[in-house]
Amino acid sequence: MAKEIYLLSPVIHKGTISLPMIEFSLTASSLDLSTYDLLMFTSKQAVKSADILNPRWKEIPCLSIGSATTKQIEALGGTVAYQPTSFYGKVLSQEILMRFKDKHIVYLRPKEVSFDSKSFLASEGIILDEKVIYETRCKDYPSSAQPPKNAIIIFTSPSTIQCFLKHFRWDSSYTAVVIGDATKAHLPKDVNVIVSDKPLIEACVTKAREILLSSNSK
Repeated sequence: MAKEIYLLSPVIHKGTISLPMIEFSLTASSLDLSTYDLLMFTSKQAVKSADILNPRWKEIPCLSIGSATTKQIEALGGTVAYQPTSFYGKVLSQEILMRFKDKHIVYLRPKEVSFDSKSFLASEGIILDEKVIYETRCKDYPSSAQPPKNAIIIFTSPSTIQCFLKHFRWDSSYTAVVIGDATKAHLPKDVNVIVSDKPLIEACVTKAREILLSSNSK
């Protein structure tokens, strides 16, 4: 059976079968940013949610985690003051402390996060506020929607893994392509998994196509 590429992100990409695992909803009805002089975003959806709740977010410089987040900020007319070279570990704290120690920062975030950045930054002497503005939920699927054997499955976040395994059993013939090591950590240990070269959905799709071409040439 020929391999097929399944993309579990809400984003649609040519050459993949769309099987989005999550959907988003706002958890706030308004967003007061009047006391802040720096916004921290860690996802595209947080930027989109802020834009719905308070379009004036664009007037405040942004601390952007990840190139995809940066693209979304700029696409909606915002300004990226800085994009750290790393999200995890002391590198992030040191970069923020060095550049923004006198700023009043608010982290605009989802209800659930895979990394507690507020507590970590606090341990390094950086205090920031948080506002939960959206949440993710698993979409519902019947068992008949499960990808066939030999599928290449692209996971773009820990929540896409959680929702996939909620509905479907992992087949040993599957190959997982993940957007980064933080996402990889949420997969079962016996899964055949490959990490994309860059933390971008486009890079995941490219890696999946490489796997597909390699398997077809054998």
